[in-house]
Amino acid sequence: MTPAPRLPEAADEGPSAEVLRARRGGRLSTLDRLLLHSPPVAEGWNALLGALRGGTTLPADLRELVVLRVAVLNDAAFEWAAHEPIGRRAGLVDLQLRVLRLPDARAEPVWTPVQAAVLAFTDASTRAVAVPDEVFAAVRAHLDDRQVVELVALVAGYAMVSRFLVALEVPPPDGEVAG
Repeated sequence: MTPAPRLPEAADEGPSAEVLRARRGGRLSTLDRLLLHSPPVAEGWNALLGALRGGTTLPADLRELVVLRVAVLNDAAFEWAAHEPIGRRAGLVDLQLRVLRLPDARAEPVWTPVQAAVLAFTDASTRAVAVPDEVFAAVRAHLDDRQVVELVALVAGYAMVSRFLVALEVPPPDGEVAG
């Protein structure tokens, strides 16, 4: 039996539910149904996460590397389960996915230079919030201004997602969560 989250799921009807459903390809997740307790929060969340997932210029492998690493660092099983298949499609391989679960994943020689820089940034921002100058400079060597903003927002956005999921004890889905 799958454990239930700390709150009951809200009704999945109404305009806010339809906005979420449109981005998700017609299906709502447990996460969506919890967010629907506050329609303005659900709609704002949907807009932000939709932009982070589909409106950035960051390559898909970097985007999913960030999401999966934040999931590991914040112990967000839902986030990992929802994004692992997406990460695979984005080009992350079994070895990289295993290494992402290690405490010092960036020390392993399985990353491209830009992946290693993004991973170091994700670790610093998630663990300590403040990002050391040398970590920022390494990212800056690979990403343009827009991509740096997108990276910072992606790390922060998925930290928000993981904290929501963990605080409400949302159980992992049975695979990828669309959209």
